[in-house]
Amino acid sequence: MSTMIPVEEAQAKLKELIDMLAPGEEVILTKNHRPVAKLVGERHARPPRPAPGMGKGSILYMAPDFDEPMEEFQEYME
Repeated sequence: MSTMIPVEEAQAKLKELIDMLAPGEEVILTKNHRPVAKLVGERHARPPRPAPGMGKGSILYMAPDFDEPMEEFQEYME
């Protein structure tokens, strides 16, 4: 559902309007009781990727034979 606000009121508190907008929510700006513009809360396409190195220390266990070739691929290794 959209909210209608006069341009003069929106101009006075634009920062608060933008901060309160939820993704997909609309605020319609009016002048003389007629719609003239629309603010729409932006939807994020996808969450930002974590910075490199943020997973450091997250691997708690690694098998001793981790680097050894798998048995299924032995025929290709010969």
